[in-house]
Amino acid sequence: MQIILLERIEKLGTIGDVVTVKDGYARNFLLPNKKALRANEGNRKVFEANRERLETENAQRRDEAAKSGATVDGAEFVLIRASSNSGQLYGSVSVRDVADALKALGHNVNKAQIILERPIKTIGLFDVRVALHPEVQVTVKANVARSDDEAELQRQGVDVIGQIAEDDRSETEGFTEALDPSLEPGELPPVEDAEAGDEATEG
Repeated sequence: MQIILLERIEKLGTIGDVVTVKDGYARNFLLPNKKALRANEGNRKVFEANRERLETENAQRRDEAAKSGATVDGAEFVLIRASSNSGQLYGSVSVRDVADALKALGHNVNKAQIILERPIKTIGLFDVRVALHPEVQVTVKANVARSDDEAELQRQGVDVIGQIAEDDRSETEGFTEALDPSLEPGELPPVEDAEAGDEATEG
């Protein structure tokens, strides 16, 4: 379907562009959300008659978004989630979770503005894009952890998942004594050196 864009749409075009999109995308999203008009002669005339007003309104919304974006950009929030020892979450972090966390920090965003490339399914630090306006995007940081303490470690740059794996490995391997290749099987290493060291410290 050919449509006329009423605002900038990422990867499609900007106000006034006539582009071709899949029918379902146009019918289910662009047209009902007033982001586009069907590209026919009547709508072209309507658009041209209103172009100046649309561009002015868009510029105002863009300026407002840029202003609020200055406070949202770089915001960090912690999401406490249960996970397995490998760091896999039981479930995933959704756009609603991100929007709710930002609202709790006092930022006026809704879930439609959150852009998650893929669901967050592990603990860790994640950059999430927020589209405050089609031409204004900012980045926030989601700190997904099993506890506030872990979240603080991650904020300091500690690889929590790596540390969990390391702890698991040391528990399963247990303590192993270094082998002296010069000894015969069953022969004990000499203890004189250790005793001499003890005497030296006592004296």
